[in-house]
Amino acid sequence: MRNLLWPAAFMAGVTALAAQAGELAYPPSPKGDHVDVYQSPAGPVAVADPYRWLEDLDAPQTRQWVEAQNGLTLPFLGRLPERAGFARNLSTLWNYERYEIPTKVGDRYFYTRNDGLQNQGVLYVQQGKAAPRVLLDPNTLSADGTVALANYAVSPDGRWLVYATATAGSDWNEFRIRDVATGADQPEVLDRIKFSSAEWTKDGKGFFYSRYPAQAKRDATDNEAVFDGLANQKIVYHRVGTPQSEDPLVYERPDQPKWFVGGELTPDGRYLVITLRPGSGDECRLAVLDLQDANAPRLDGQPLMLVDHFDDAWQIVGNRGSQLFFKTDRDAPRSRVVAIDLARPDIAGARVVIPESDDTLIAARQAGGRLVALTLHDAASRLTTYALDGKRLAQIKLPGLGSVSDTLHGDADDDELQIGYQSYNQPLTPYRVSLSKATATPFRSVKLAFAPAQYVTEQVFYPSLDGTRVPMFISYKKGLKRDGKAQTFLHGYGGFNIPKTPAFDASALAWMEKGGIFAVACLRGGGEYGEPWHKAGTRERKQNVFDDFAAAGRYLVEQRYTSFPRIAIWGRSNGGLLVGASVNQRPQLWGAAVATVGVMDMLRFHKFTVGYAWTGDYGSSDESEGFGYLRRYSPVHTVVPGTHYPPTLVTTGDHDDRVHPAHSYKYTAALQAAQAGDAPVLIRIDTRAGHGAGKPVAKIIEEEADKLAFMWHYTAPQP
Repeated sequence: MRNLLWPAAFMAGVTALAAQAGELAYPPSPKGDHVDVYQSPAGPVAVADPYRWLEDLDAPQTRQWVEAQNGLTLPFLGRLPERAGFARNLSTLWNYERYEIPTKVGDRYFYTRNDGLQNQGVLYVQQGKAAPRVLLDPNTLSADGTVALANYAVSPDGRWLVYATATAGSDWNEFRIRDVATGADQPEVLDRIKFSSAEWTKDGKGFFYSRYPAQAKRDATDNEAVFDGLANQKIVYHRVGTPQSEDPLVYERPDQPKWFVGGELTPDGRYLVITLRPGSGDECRLAVLDLQDANAPRLDGQPLMLVDHFDDAWQIVGNRGSQLFFKTDRDAPRSRVVAIDLARPDIAGARVVIPESDDTLIAARQAGGRLVALTLHDAASRLTTYALDGKRLAQIKLPGLGSVSDTLHGDADDDELQIGYQSYNQPLTPYRVSLSKATATPFRSVKLAFAPAQYVTEQVFYPSLDGTRVPMFISYKKGLKRDGKAQTFLHGYGGFNIPKTPAFDASALAWMEKGGIFAVACLRGGGEYGEPWHKAGTRERKQNVFDDFAAAGRYLVEQRYTSFPRIAIWGRSNGGLLVGASVNQRPQLWGAAVATVGVMDMLRFHKFTVGYAWTGDYGSSDESEGFGYLRRYSPVHTVVPGTHYPPTLVTTGDHDDRVHPAHSYKYTAALQAAQAGDAPVLIRIDTRAGHGAGKPVAKIIEEEADKLAFMWHYTAPQP
């Protein structure tokens, strides 16, 4: 493990500033004698896994452990003196109208709106200037608000709505079809769906979607169903009004059961572009099915294999006849748009339409007879239009230093594009873009319970351990004194080619309202600077991510924003891994740490549900080289008994079927057993909750109040 050389003055008093938690009686976590043998470059290595029993979520011992941990954690958090104030403030800050990006079909807009504290946003339809009406209210689907609207798609004629629901935070979806005019649902319910959109054919009679084979148990409260392993995804076609059992097969790859198989239609409805992915990355193989007649599609054709390797990323942007436009990083690390004519399907000879630039191309879409490109310039968004021949037309003026969602809604022939814009002091706001005029105007105005002008965001750049220049956004309330005393909330992610762009966060705002600083480091492994930046934080290079994060803390201290005992760190999912590794590698630096739904067992992550899809970023312990570097930073395996760890709160959901709860369980058990100091090590396990998507607002506020109170309490100067 590499260490930064921190000036002695930075370290003075770190231990003294940790609030005393007293003698916490942690629930017993018995150590088993399970041992796995892995192959390293030097030969076989035996690795103990004493908490393997916590992987069995249905075992009585595990359920008792979960209940006991919550029995310790929830009252402890509830007694924190800052908790009630944060809960009140969060309820106020969350109580504003929230809109998602609308979808326009003909002269009708479909969009979700939350009036403020509703558990789930409500789907509305509005025709022209008429008053909007409720089309679907997910809050009526469950008593506790845990059934969420996960996705929806409207047929081209505006008659039908297919909508996906998710229960208790699971990634598993059910599809239903609603008559837009009457609000009545068709009798069929489509299940065994995960990671799939619905692609309506132009005739409005049905849609393509991806599903997994049927399973006997389909109860979303049953762990055997929720945590079912994924295999043999296939594309099928559903005709409205028919049972799912009659859906004809369109495409499958039984020879590759772990591949993800998805499809997307070109704007004219003529071609179904099929993507085959080995994991969660954008690298894919491409096949194209010619439906021949968009208004009477044929499903029995033989797809043309356009790309038969996983060397590059591909995403369909649009088409003009048989000429298909793709966003790709082939021979362009920061991506570009190319055109391929199916009459002469030569990838090597693809015509460059939008060339690679110094900025990273995040998304592109055909709309209004143009191509629209969303790029990142030092992690802030730019939106530019091009003619179909590649001529640059105009740059759309955006409200400020913020980010545009990578989902761009628009029709190939409609001048209007619908986007979502946000920044650290502006919530996600839907905008309508006139492509011909290159202007953006709000679709809905968002009324807020705070004054955005009171807060400022600055972008800085700092050197990492190896000298790499890393960007960071620092936000705070105007009037902040740079005296090194501000309590700081440092956040990062660093993985899967996902950029950290300016985004509104009510929790960060609540932190800043109390005088704290909110900092977001744009770490390697993300997508801020294209594929080289992403690759620099993957596999054997993953340590760069942790070094970037620690260097962010060092910069904040050197520039007198804060001091080390006053820095709290938080991350979720891959960011939870970041927090776990940072706690283990440099425990003396952090005043508090919160790891949410983190990937903590790096030797076994690929054994759970969709974990195998992450080996592109992480590597695998099944390979000797992968075992070597994964073991060096795996949070579960790098806890050292007798270490003074900072106050640490681990949070997860018992229905998280993306990052298995056992990651958090095992890490907590190991850290509690190893803790030599008085700082608490706690786990908060949310019931009927998953990875985060669709969580009811009431549950979000409770969890965020606990998180903020914990971080603030343990970064505050101690008497």
